[in-house]
Amino acid sequence: MEGKQKTGRGIEAKKEEDFPTWYQQVITQSEMIEYYDVSGCYILRPWSYFIWEQIKDFFDKEIKKLGVDNAYFPLFVSKRALTTEKDHIEGFAPEVAWVTRSGESDLAEPIAIRPTSETIMYPAYAKWIRGHRDLPLRLNQWCNVVRWEFKNPTPFLRTREFLWQEGHTAFATKQEADTEVLQILELYRRVYEEILAVPVIKGKKSENEKFAGGLYTTTVEAFIPTTGRGIQGATSHCLGQNFSKMFGIEFEDDKEQKQFAWQNSWGLTTRSIGVMIMLHSDNKGLVLPPRVAPTQVVIVPIILSSQAEEEKKQQIAKAEEIRDKLKALGFRVHLDDRLGYSPGWKYNHWELKGVPVRIELGPKDMKNKTITIARRDTGTKEVIPWDDAEKNTTSVMDAIHNNLFQRAKEVRDGHLVDVNEWAAFITALDNKKIPRTPWCGKISCEEHVKKESKEAKASDSTQAPVGAKTLCLPFDAATVAPGTKCFACNDEATTRALWGRTY
Repeated sequence: MEGKQKTGRGIEAKKEEDFPTWYQQVITQSEMIEYYDVSGCYILRPWSYFIWEQIKDFFDKEIKKLGVDNAYFPLFVSKRALTTEKDHIEGFAPEVAWVTRSGESDLAEPIAIRPTSETIMYPAYAKWIRGHRDLPLRLNQWCNVVRWEFKNPTPFLRTREFLWQEGHTAFATKQEADTEVLQILELYRRVYEEILAVPVIKGKKSENEKFAGGLYTTTVEAFIPTTGRGIQGATSHCLGQNFSKMFGIEFEDDKEQKQFAWQNSWGLTTRSIGVMIMLHSDNKGLVLPPRVAPTQVVIVPIILSSQAEEEKKQQIAKAEEIRDKLKALGFRVHLDDRLGYSPGWKYNHWELKGVPVRIELGPKDMKNKTITIARRDTGTKEVIPWDDAEKNTTSVMDAIHNNLFQRAKEVRDGHLVDVNEWAAFITALDNKKIPRTPWCGKISCEEHVKKESKEAKASDSTQAPVGAKTLCLPFDAATVAPGTKCFACNDEATTRALWGRTY
């Protein structure tokens, strides 16, 4: 084990047998994460930070098309501002980190490190918004936040500091706010499905699970079949007028009447990287969708000691030529011509790091004017002519993305089960399924379900045993027929809900 970790030659734990150890080995040996001496905080190495940059570049471009501008607000928030909205702070209170000292002196008033920025940004919004011509105000910031988690910190998924974007917008009407909520949610779906090849379900959060202080919350939900746990992908909230009333964000409409603004907030975090890793990766290591892979193609020349020096030079020259042609098409390509490492060692190294495509070029390929293309997602190999390298690489990238997505979607869909009564619900959860049920929608019922469905032992030992809660009320769910009963309390069902034990 020690030797393999040092040389990066393999993952010893099996995904299906010891998921937590497998995950830890994948993220460290693939050079995604380095552990840090403050518990719950981690170093994002270039291999993972590049993925965040791809997500950032896509999403930033799309929100700017909608008219959203980027800004930056301070890291610190006063206690007075943080506690302005009672329900909001109660939702975050256990996780708020406070600065109480400066050098050897106690601060006159503790200052919080932002767990989210509503209470930092909205006093400024109250100054900037005066009349209807000041609306809409649509700002986003890319930043870090701190939530002092004590519940089983897990790299990417549950960390004390993480990176995210948070959008905060204000409108004159609820209709405008409602429209934006769904526009942003669709962009989150696209991040997961079109960039990370992760299938998600769009829906609305229950009253119990919505953003504290908000009017309603929409979400994209993912699923990790190996552990049977759901995971919230990203959320887009309509805050209604609650915060604008608290912070005095009001404007004079075109009839010279005072009105409170309608507000939204929405966020996506580096948790998305963890979801991608858990879903796609295998017992050889990381598996990266091509659109976020730091290196999309690695070229490995197979040089034999028996070859003449001139042959070796010609082989390296051909490898460089292929690299340059692929780079000219915009692919991220690396030529691994290191000495002292066998081709097999290099194959294992780049498989561990999840590079989507490997091109092998050996002495026989030089004679036949061919290359061998190996796919990381399927492990299949294909011999093609040199001249087809550019065309083949272009098509195989889309094929890999589509295969990863479809494979994950088929597995996810195979875990969706309709249940109408309690015993079947518990059986489904224990079999790592996603129950879809008729439900009354009551907070008291959801709390009861969470308590009564708590697992005896967590399927992922990095997480505490938990009970099931609603993942979302799916937008595409079938309507509930009159007279249908709630699966849990037998009251009248008003909606259909997806449930799961979650990260």
